[in-house]
Amino acid sequence: MLSRRDWGEADRLITLLSPELGKLRVVAPGARKPSSRKSGHLEIFSRGRFVLARGRTFDKITQAETIDYFPTLRDSLERVSAGYLMTEMADRFLQEEDPNALVYDLLYEALGWLEAGEPVALVTRFFELRMLGYVGYQPQLYRCQHCDRGLQPVDQFFDLREGGVLCPTCRPEGGELTPLSLNGLKVLRLLQGAEWSVVRGLRLDDTLADALGDLLHRYTLFQLERELSSVRFIDDLRGSG
Repeated sequence: MLSRRDWGEADRLITLLSPELGKLRVVAPGARKPSSRKSGHLEIFSRGRFVLARGRTFDKITQAETIDYFPTLRDSLERVSAGYLMTEMADRFLQEEDPNALVYDLLYEALGWLEAGEPVALVTRFFELRMLGYVGYQPQLYRCQHCDRGLQPVDQFFDLREGGVLCPTCRPEGGELTPLSLNGLKVLRLLQGAEWSVVRGLRLDDTLADALGDLLHRYTLFQLERELSSVRFIDDLRGSG
């Protein structure tokens, strides 16, 4: 389940993600009533089975059963914030009724890694970069976007508009450029190309994790053309820590 909000007097508008059907917006009638049997099965992050009935504007949930709840994830503000970022990215990038099994599997696995206690920053950066690739915005990290030459092992610049790295020679004045250190580039390449079983052994220091997070957030914002509310919350959380 990606999101929910109040709807009408006692209902909830729910956003679900299915590997076969894609993103669905459905109504849970009476879910806000204390007596509702469905309300306990309509929690964000949870995975479940749902029976839907056709409706004029939105289909309606008639039955709901929780399969996975991720209770440990919910006990940590840092982890639950990362979970909100992931579900919001999936909600914003995916179109309704346009299945993307890669995104579904990635989201489910990433929530499971957070639940299992894996490093939050590493899981989040892995998810962000893979997610961008799965929805058609995979950054070019091996060749300069302007001259098409292979990148040398030096600090580079990431061009948000071009969606990839520019070598120092091709760096224009101005533009949507973000500095990218050599170590940062190496980490992004690993996150983009390696399986989680390999990535999870990486020790990512806080400074580099934050720098890569800022870059990926800016790139995400550029593609969506609107801010993610979860990013603002995470920034506020980081500033108060």
